[in-house]
Amino acid sequence: MPSKILCLFDVDGTLTKPVNDIEPQFEDFLQNKIKPLSVLGIVGGSDFKKISKQMGGEDMIERYRYVFCENGLVFFKDGKAGDQQTIQKHMGEDKLQIFINFVLGYLSKVVLPVKRGTFIEFRTGMLNISPIGRSCSQEERDAFEIYDKKYQVRATMIETIKKEFPNFGFTYSIGGQISFDVFPTGWNKTYCLQHLENEGFDEIHFFGDKTELGGNDYEIFNDPRTIGHKVTSPDDTRKQLEELFNI
Repeated sequence: MPSKILCLFDVDGTLTKPVNDIEPQFEDFLQNKIKPLSVLGIVGGSDFKKISKQMGGEDMIERYRYVFCENGLVFFKDGKAGDQQTIQKHMGEDKLQIFINFVLGYLSKVVLPVKRGTFIEFRTGMLNISPIGRSCSQEERDAFEIYDKKYQVRATMIETIKKEFPNFGFTYSIGGQISFDVFPTGWNKTYCLQHLENEGFDEIHFFGDKTELGGNDYEIFNDPRTIGHKVTSPDDTRKQLEELFNI
């Protein structure tokens, strides 16, 4: 094995079941078995509050050398926060409101088995859009995921928005069960790699589950700066780590 390896993990579907917390035994495995062999890092599209909850608390920034929230627009190294970029600074308020108003108008016409609240979540570097609403229950979330696979609610909505705003410079990425992310082109998970370019790693292994075209792990999984590992669950992540490090 090369002397300096970084294992960089997606969160939902990779380290945790979707919107669940990491299992204590898996966290112990990462800290006690993998950390002695590799530097550990996390990259997720969610904000710090959500990721830290899933990863066992805010002290995750001490347990993982790199924590990239919102694809790296908010990041921590060795427990210390780095500089931040924001979508409103990049896009401007006028363009953002035009976009948000169109999305809300579109959603007002979509009929689903159920609708709840929080259809647009404003994050530091992106908008997270959920046709069903992020305040749905876990049961409703699971049901929507099945419904969406059949009727392609999110994919159809993305295509409509793309046609309406062809020159806004946005990228659209489906991740998780109920929503999709909208962010300036280039602000996908590869954004975090700029913070790693001068860190001297021999290999950066990325583990993610949404690696298909349109998934929010696709770009970083296929980036030449990483070695991509497609996983199907936290158990599969553990299995692939055991194989990688001959544990």
